Amino acid sequence: MRNPLAEDLEQIRLATQGLWEEMRGQCLFLTGGTGFFGMWLLESFCDANRELGLAAQVTVLSRDPARFAAKAPHLAADAAVTMLAGDVRDFAFPEGEFRYVIHAATDTVSNQPVELLTTVLDGTRRALEFAAQCGTRKFLLTSSGAVYGKQPPEITHVPESYAGAPNALDAAGVYGEGKRASETMCAVYQRTAVERGVPFEAKIARCWAFCGPHLPLDAHFAVGNFIGDALAGRPISIGGDGSPRRSYLYAADLAIWLWTMLFRGPALEPVNVGSAADVSIRELAETVAETLSPGTEVRVAKHAVPGVAPSRYVPDVSRAEELLGLRETVGLAEQIRRTAAWHRAKKNAR
Repeated sequence: MRNPLAEDLEQIRLATQGLWEEMRGQCLFLTGGTGFFGMWLLESFCDANRELGLAAQVTVLSRDPARFAAKAPHLAADAAVTMLAGDVRDFAFPEGEFRYVIHAATDTVSNQPVELLTTVLDGTRRALEFAAQCGTRKFLLTSSGAVYGKQPPEITHVPESYAGAPNALDAAGVYGEGKRASETMCAVYQRTAVERGVPFEAKIARCWAFCGPHLPLDAHFAVGNFIGDALAGRPISIGGDGSPRRSYLYAADLAIWLWTMLFRGPALEPVNVGSAADVSIRELAETVAETLSPGTEVRVAKHAVPGVAPSRYVPDVSRAEELLGLRETVGLAEQIRRTAAWHRAKKNAR
């Protein structure tokens, strides 16, 4: 059966095919392999490995390998994929040399601040300890735009040089604080490796907001919820006033950017991964309606307060373009269309 992501995977492979040669015959270790980022990294790894004849291997850390196998049987059955059962905070180290590690495990949905913080901090520490023991040369941390804290209204697009930070005394900011500390851990482990004469490069991808297949339609992602409403024939509901501004990078572009960062990104020079094309949440809902089901009602729960600047969560991505030649290639309406088509195909295949 043809993979419904075949066209996206071909796009990723064509955009990254010059990067993969160093992976030939090597092993990759991936945490967070069953999440949104992880699924796209696995899909694109297996596609490139097969089509380019890399003879590479990937070990994927999962708390529930059986659940993953049910979710993605084609990946679980791939001979290049080995599943490792464990928690990112204390997993048993697999044997062998792993020249590449991608630490993509995170927890953005937990409503328990302590659990969230320990998962981010202890998970990063454990992944770095593993990398230090297994011969890793390139380590990629998927950090977050949350490290900048609340975006000032006068800054329309946040650059990597912005020195803002989350409020350290606000429990709601534990995710951003955890990611900031994770970046510091990467710097410490790289410095230690260099002092020992060991080649080790830690790459920092500060990730923002995304859209694409594998994105849940019933979680805390606005674009996923809106697509879910439209596919179900419901009015699209906005819980706030619809004024906050966000931007969305398509998942295939995300995979291209992350692989490029792993192989070619500068060490300890954070790069924003996201889109600079921002829309308000109301405009996002209206775009979903127009793209998937014209005439769908958009309901806004609150009225915007006159004179109050809308909150923003939008990156400046000029560094990604200038350093690595990375660009967004899929516009918002097409992102929505492809995401909805994938979910429809998945539902029809059941």
